[in-house]
Amino acid sequence: MVEDMAGSKPMAGTKHLIAEFVGTFMLVFAVGCNVITGTAAWAVTSIACTLMVSIYAFNGVSNQFNPAVTFALALLKDQTTMTWKDAVKLMAVQLIAGLVAGFAYAGMFWDVFNLSPATGYGGLHAGAAEFFYTFLLVFCVLNCAVSKKNGPDSGTEFYGMAIGFSVIAGGYGAGHISGGCFNPAVAFGIDASSAGVGFGWCVVYTLFELLGAAAAVGIYKAVRPDEYGGQIKQSSRLLSEFIGTFFLVLTVGLNVIGGSKAPVWSISASLMCVIFCLGSCSGGHFNPAVTMALTVAKRFGNDDSTFQSKDTFFYMLSQIVGGIVGALTYSLMEKGVVFPLQPGAGHTWLSAYLAEFVFTFMLCYVVLSVACVEDAPCKDSFFGFAIASCVTAGGYAVGAISGGCLNPAVSIGIALSSIGRGHGIFHVFPYVIFQLLAGVAAAAVFNITHKSKINK
Repeated sequence: MVEDMAGSKPMAGTKHLIAEFVGTFMLVFAVGCNVITGTAAWAVTSIACTLMVSIYAFNGVSNQFNPAVTFALALLKDQTTMTWKDAVKLMAVQLIAGLVAGFAYAGMFWDVFNLSPATGYGGLHAGAAEFFYTFLLVFCVLNCAVSKKNGPDSGTEFYGMAIGFSVIAGGYGAGHISGGCFNPAVAFGIDASSAGVGFGWCVVYTLFELLGAAAAVGIYKAVRPDEYGGQIKQSSRLLSEFIGTFFLVLTVGLNVIGGSKAPVWSISASLMCVIFCLGSCSGGHFNPAVTMALTVAKRFGNDDSTFQSKDTFFYMLSQIVGGIVGALTYSLMEKGVVFPLQPGAGHTWLSAYLAEFVFTFMLCYVVLSVACVEDAPCKDSFFGFAIASCVTAGGYAVGAISGGCLNPAVSIGIALSSIGRGHGIFHVFPYVIFQLLAGVAAAAVFNITHKSKINK
């Protein structure tokens, strides 16, 4: 368990305040160094890794480094001992650390950069970017570090990776709109250090970030009734599938339209995060082809709190609706800009279908192998990384051929959102058919290769 993040003891003593100052300072300083030195391709990964290693390094002391996270822990007072008095102290130290770091990198480089929405975007566009990806970051904290059922208390160790990689998902995805703060301390540090060229957007950003944190608390309670003595029912599982697929498709669209330097890396990071967050709620499918594979392989849970055969249709429906809503959301955030579902230049439709089949097969087969086998080496802690790495592999391998969807919900979301721009929709059906067939094929092969190891 991340002892102090989960609030098992008073959280604003001297050691906690020092830890929060150091961790937040390092995070904001890393942001400034990366932006000013212009390391566009790896900047977000550097920042995310700074957060991740700080979380692991300060494990057992205090490892929030974000007023939005502290705010969420105070709101979640029925599962933490975080008092508002302690929260105010911690948030004050985090903001001070952000300010000190902002002036430190400004002094070191004798250069600054301003905080504001990117050219062509307004406050609502930037606010939406900050809202959604602060939500994702805080949601990772709650599900992977605070949760008794899914956090370190249950034997998992992925909390730092999940939280850090949420920054990779949002930084590459939405950074071109808002700058990708997802943290009031980052926003205040950047804005204050560049006050000579403009100040004030940090207040707007902070408002949307705190709203995102509050929304994360509400959804966390909805998907994890088992944390409060209840049982995960179908409604919680379907909401989990909707949320996970929504963030996956949202991240896909923002990366593609925004011309991300690392789109596949960001998309796979978003999948990894939601798998780590919600895998123990719904099974973490977020993909009708995966649900099809599990159904054909007859990989169902042992009780009504897990995926059952009767859930197949509703899982797929929730995933498709999540994909459509995610696509409509990125279209709104990008001022109506969309992109079609089609093969890349110089490639045929058949090539695209075959590419989708092969790497969707790999994705579904890996899900079955790491989630449905008792002695899978990464089952308890790194299953999300293994599954998401299939998207990294397939996205780079065949993204230029088919777009690298590997998921009917992604394909449908992209296709439906682009209808209004004159793009056809009928080509989505072969994509979906080949992806679902890949799930069936993966199940057939899995039942042969893993017959002696399949969980009963």
